[in-house]
Amino acid sequence: MEELITKLSNAHGISGSEGNIRAILEEELRPYVDEMRVDRMGNLIAVRKGKGPSIMLAAHMDEIGLMVKYIDDDGFLRFVKIGGWYDPTLHSQRVIVHTTKGPVPGVIGSKPPHVMKDEDKKKPPKADDMFIDVGAKDKEDAMNMGIIIGTPVSMDREVKKLANGRMTGKAFDNRAGCAIVIDTMRQIAKMDIKATVYAVGTVQEEVGLKGARTAAFGLNPDIAIAIDTTIPGDHPGISKNDSVLEIGKGGAITIADAAGRGIISAPQVVKWLVETAEKNEIPYQTDVGDGGTTDATAIHLTREGIPSTVLSVATRYIHSPVEVLDTADIRHCSDLLAKAVLSVNDYF
Repeated sequence: MEELITKLSNAHGISGSEGNIRAILEEELRPYVDEMRVDRMGNLIAVRKGKGPSIMLAAHMDEIGLMVKYIDDDGFLRFVKIGGWYDPTLHSQRVIVHTTKGPVPGVIGSKPPHVMKDEDKKKPPKADDMFIDVGAKDKEDAMNMGIIIGTPVSMDREVKKLANGRMTGKAFDNRAGCAIVIDTMRQIAKMDIKATVYAVGTVQEEVGLKGARTAAFGLNPDIAIAIDTTIPGDHPGISKNDSVLEIGKGGAITIADAAGRGIISAPQVVKWLVETAEKNEIPYQTDVGDGGTTDATAIHLTREGIPSTVLSVATRYIHSPVEVLDTADIRHCSDLLAKAVLSVNDYF
């Protein structure tokens, strides 16, 4: 599992440029499914055929990143944020600029503190004041590297192991979910299941839940579970009033997110997952959030409605290049999903 998470996290694929991640999912899922296709939006849809009911397991493939919007005369790159960045997180990061000629390393720079006025030092740095330095001599030099307007940019980070089975890296949101879907399909390939299972790698979640919406419309499953990451309340700077979740305590089953503006999960789907976890002695947590939302919000409003919920991995420092998770939570999530698929006919 650690090897799979590392492979997925170290790969690069911002919203709209998920091809590298899709290729990994295709390779990993192919032995465990009956058919596989890519839809018009770029979602990967892998199918394990059965008689019913049909279950959609959706994990978004994209990570937040940047995109080149302007190359100045001196060869510095101005950018827009793709997805929900907190601007100070970007300051002084190494990046990879994914050009038409291959990856180009760069760094995010800004005015040094030595020349800042006192009032400027008191303000958090803004992305609008930052730029990417790839070492180009001028605009022509940068363009000769293959950099054009619209070139995607991702963080230059690789996974490192921490103590006690924990790992840090970029894009665990949502490569953790992708790893869970792969391991779930690996497990159910050995089971006598009756359901049809759609393992879906969705695109452009971070910029509006776009791929999930179109994939769910095309598949029209009976039930859906989005697999994603969520915020724990177990480190300095956040309290249990913000989140009761802890890393290492099992997957988080969503009751509601975004204070109900996102999804209020279908009670029967929640019951199915909770009872499956308890029967099989699989650790789990339940979550009510008032912040962000997931692909499940788009899925559950598709067509006449699709009963849905979210199964998440509590992950520290999400939407940063140094996210932290506990690998035990990944295993608990895939174990829970596999057992749930096996028992689905008892509930639906």
